[in-house]
Amino acid sequence: MKKLFIPLFSIAVLMSCETAKVSHNGNSTTASSSSEVKGDKAFLAAYKTIKADDLKKNLYVVASDEMEGRDTGSPGQKKAGEYMINYYKSLGISFPKALGSYYQKVPADFMKKRGGGNLPDSENILAFIEGSEKPEEIVVVSAHYDHVGTRNGVVYNGADDDGSGTVAVMEIAKAFQSAKKAGKGPKRSVLFLHVTGEEHGLFGSEFYTDNPVFPLANTVVDLNIDMIGRDDPENRGKQYVYVIGSEMLSSELKVINEAANKRTNNLELNYRYDDPNDTERLYYRSDHYNFAKNNVPVAFFFDGIHEDYHKPTDDVEKIDYPLLEKRTQLVFATAWEIANRPQRIVVDKK
Repeated sequence: MKKLFIPLFSIAVLMSCETAKVSHNGNSTTASSSSEVKGDKAFLAAYKTIKADDLKKNLYVVASDEMEGRDTGSPGQKKAGEYMINYYKSLGISFPKALGSYYQKVPADFMKKRGGGNLPDSENILAFIEGSEKPEEIVVVSAHYDHVGTRNGVVYNGADDDGSGTVAVMEIAKAFQSAKKAGKGPKRSVLFLHVTGEEHGLFGSEFYTDNPVFPLANTVVDLNIDMIGRDDPENRGKQYVYVIGSEMLSSELKVINEAANKRTNNLELNYRYDDPNDTERLYYRSDHYNFAKNNVPVAFFFDGIHEDYHKPTDDVEKIDYPLLEKRTQLVFATAWEIANRPQRIVVDKK
């Protein structure tokens, strides 16, 4: 996650700043607007492919010393990108046809004009599963795969930031692909978007939204995952996740996410950072914001600011893999519902 907030943006009024825990025995009337996937065999089979051991296996590679902290455009970041692409190839998941490869080049000049200094050219990485019924409508699941590199000879591995989000997107893609292979692929298309340059200024996501492979008007949602492998001091030991911005633009997205949570792991959903008076301004500090400012509904999944944030001690050994699994499953369940429901979610807020 970008360390310094983006200043001078107006703060829109957010609807909720409470912590909500949805009970398995709750009888919320709003949750009924979501389709019944609890007994959906295709969903359950795909959901169960998301496993802590597989997340761990990939994270031990993506956040290894060999990747040299994955700084934007660095050889280590490119090596991590190659690993991710080979993973998608092994699953039979291709890239958007219009792009012609898994890579979307993010030019150095683009980043330099936005305060990126002397960063070299870099790349977003895009994997894609085409929808069976509404292929022109796009569900985006995103995470940044860059981190801050090596400083004074010390590798900043960024296992949580954002290795955790990177491997979660990979695992969610695997789950959707397993459903597709079973003849139950998503009705809407799903774009698995790994962006670069987040730590330096949200550059990769800005480049994508300025140069979208698929029209933003056809983009249904961005579910952005940035740090979901740890806990913060306020929530130590809890089964929780922060969800940020889910009701900023759509009255349906938060409802869908809560219903998906209720029927799966029933995590504590914490909306603290939806408070417009929050000084951390996290709504503006990760890649979902570039979609939100283009009127695409977003939800940002986050574990909080912990003691190893942006330090060389953000290592794979400190990740809570069972909790990472549960949070990844929640994002998948939310994406599944949005990709398969009869109508696309509404955009009815400003």
